[in-house]
Parts: sequence; structure tokens; C-alpha cells
Amino acid sequence: MMFSTKAEYGIRVMVELARRGGEEPTPLAEIAERGGLPLAYLEHLVARLRKAELVASRRGSRGGYMLARPAEEITMAEVVEALEGSIAPIECISEAADGSIVCAREASKEHACPTKLLWTRVRFSIVSTLRETTLADLLRGTTVTGASATAPTPTGPTLPSLGLASEAATNRPLTTGA
Repeated sequence: MMFSTKAEYGIRVMVELARRGGEEPTPLAEIAERGGLPLAYLEHLVARLRKAELVASRRGSRGGYMLARPAEEITMAEVVEALEGSIAPIECISEAADGSIVCAREASKEHACPTKLLWTRVRFSIVSTLRETTLADLLRGTTVTGASATAPTPTGPTLPSLGLASEAATNRPLTTGA
């Protein structure tokens, strides 16, 4: 799975805002110039980040953008979801309103998707890593405390709910139809 330049550039903007301390607004033109990024595209991305309440803005001659919250409180899951939308490793996998993972190719319980478990595990690993990594972690140049180079893979026929917003609050099993 490849994330688009929305996630790449948006995270770079967030890191730069965090690096500057967040006390004074930073003009987006400075970030674009320093990172060699297209200003018009960054304006589009910052609008999404602002809508998600991850950045705040100030107008005027001393205006610009700053973090809406401390870097320790902003996860990469929030940033990526604000920029990319829901995370799905392949097109047919999505999250239902109740937080469960569904496959568009499953017409009924009798017709279970044979690869749903694999793609659910892939999504779980990606989402877990993004949730566990804060903007402050990126500033420090570290990964999640205690994390290994390879993430543990969930085992067994069930997996926890993988909804970005509801994962911490629920732990519903996901049946694979097997």
C-alpha cells in the first residue's frame, strides 16, 4: 500500500510546525520553500488539517499556521485520516458504521472472502503503527517506545475492530466467515 503525497507532504508540514515550537504562526510559504514543496498544494492540505482541528491559523502580516494541540497529543493516524480518509489496503475492504471490517465481495455469510483476514491484518498493522506514533515521536526521530522493526501480527480467527475513531473504545471480534 502506498500513501499519496497528501500524507507525505501533510506530515512534513506538521513536523515543520512542531519543530518551530507552535508559539508563533509559521507562514506556509516558508515551509514550502524550505521543503521544496508546491505552495498551492500545501494550502489545500493545510485546509484539510485545519478542518480536522490539527492546525490553527492566524491572518495578517504576522500570520501563518501553528499546531492546534501539543505534538505529543497528535497521532499520525489523525493526520493521515484527515488527509487520505479511511485507511484500506485494497479497494474492496472498508469499515462499516459499527467499526467492523467488511469486504465488498462478500455477498452473504455463505460467500466469505478468502483474503479478508490477510487484508484486515495488514490494515490493523498500519493503523496500529499510525496510532502509536505521535508528532513528537517524529521530532525526536524515534519510533514507538518498545516497538520492534516488525509489528506483531494478530493471530486466531478473530481480530479486534479496526476503526480509527472507535478502536480504543471497543474490542469487538471480527469474524472471517471461516
